[in-house]
Amino acid sequence: MSGKLFNKVLLIVGFLSLAHAAYSAAHYRTFLRLTEQEFTKLPLDIVVQIVVSLIVIIYNLIEVVGNFKEIRATVDMQAKSWDTLGNFPSFYHFNHRGKALSPSYVPENGSDEETASYEF
Repeated sequence: MSGKLFNKVLLIVGFLSLAHAAYSAAHYRTFLRLTEQEFTKLPLDIVVQIVVSLIVIIYNLIEVVGNFKEIRATVDMQAKSWDTLGNFPSFYHFNHRGKALSPSYVPENGSDEETASYEF
């Protein structure tokens, strides 16, 4: 448990460090405009801070998230049988006219229209 907490703290530190690097880059650009110098590239310390922050963020984000699922669908499907493969509970529908085909079906009281015989 303390490992996850440590990774979360490092993740927050990484984001704060990345925000600081962005602020430093913006401040450097402002300094160049005030001194009327041309911008060619960022200083090395800001670039190093950005790279280290991104590495820390990526590593700790992967550690905090946890286990990933396999990309291949066959890994998840190996444990299922052919009977349960097409089993989708969201498609269950119990109110259909198949109940009228049952010999023990008794129509509801308000459904005289369904049982009325038509005379020609």
